[in-house]
Amino acid sequence: MAAVPGGRRSGPAAGARFFCTAGRGLEPFLMREVRSRLAATQVEYISGKVFFTTCSDLNMLKKLKSAERLFLLIKKQLPFNVSSVSKGKIFNEMQRLTNDDPESWLNAISIWKNLLELNAKKVKLSQKNANPLKRKVGENDIIAKKLKTAEMQEIQEKKECQVEKQIEEETLEQGNFTTKRDKSQEELQNDVAEAVDTHNQNDLTFRVSCRCSGAIAKTFTAQEAGRVIGIALMKQFGWKADLRNPNVEIFIHLSDIYCVVGIPVFRVPLASRAYIKTAGLRSTIAWAMASLAEIKAGAVVLDPMCGLGTILLEAAKEWPNCHCLQKVSILLFPIFHLGKSLS
Repeated sequence: MAAVPGGRRSGPAAGARFFCTAGRGLEPFLMREVRSRLAATQVEYISGKVFFTTCSDLNMLKKLKSAERLFLLIKKQLPFNVSSVSKGKIFNEMQRLTNDDPESWLNAISIWKNLLELNAKKVKLSQKNANPLKRKVGENDIIAKKLKTAEMQEIQEKKECQVEKQIEEETLEQGNFTTKRDKSQEELQNDVAEAVDTHNQNDLTFRVSCRCSGAIAKTFTAQEAGRVIGIALMKQFGWKADLRNPNVEIFIHLSDIYCVVGIPVFRVPLASRAYIKTAGLRSTIAWAMASLAEIKAGAVVLDPMCGLGTILLEAAKEWPNCHCLQKVSILLFPIFHLGKSLS
């Protein structure tokens, strides 16, 4: 399930279930990181993936350094039995991923939308706070417009008072009719709200990204599995497939150990660092190596054979109060010239 049981709570405050992909051997680092950085609970792992529950927003989730990609969990279940089952039966079991528990899909989509909306509101608020001078530009024009609108409102209110006096007598005679009309309007508004919600769900475009490994990969291709699950989603929820620019991407990993379904939270992987311009050592491995040094404020981090300096970049970004040094070539320079003069 995408959220902690106990009712359909769509907000991240209710605690959402996520999972991250990690390089081989980095699962312990990622488990410690989600506990310390996100205050995550129900942390567990399988080979290459770490599952956890947290109430953190997107800004906090972006700070994970030992994870490759982050997904909002929809389902996790036992693998399909492909040893003695026909291909058609396996496809039927795949379709049951969507048909048996549609509530988990809708709940995950709702949580995913709430995360994006909450992040968009925070971005707008930060932009307003970052530009206080822009709000003062044209302040006099705004005040003048407010005065004009106030004058227009006063004139409008006088006209409305005259009209209200004429209507009061008519409304008293038609009291029963107005009460019935109000009730019908409330029912109509509720129906419209429900229709808008279902309309938004039906207008959702999606793409299925499937990965198969182990014995399942020998039985059918990832494209075949993705096509079967995509058709099931269109029939179940009325979503539309869009391979180029979908609203949401559905990630499915089918292996001999588990079947995992999730929604990528970010389009760009967490392992892609904006501050690393040239790729060298994998950023997740570099961060893990730097974390093993137990760097503290004021410490000196030396990497004499740094190459592209990925470890130092990760250390400087994570611990900004430390001092990072690339090379120690000052001592080697006189020794080289001394040997050259003796020869």
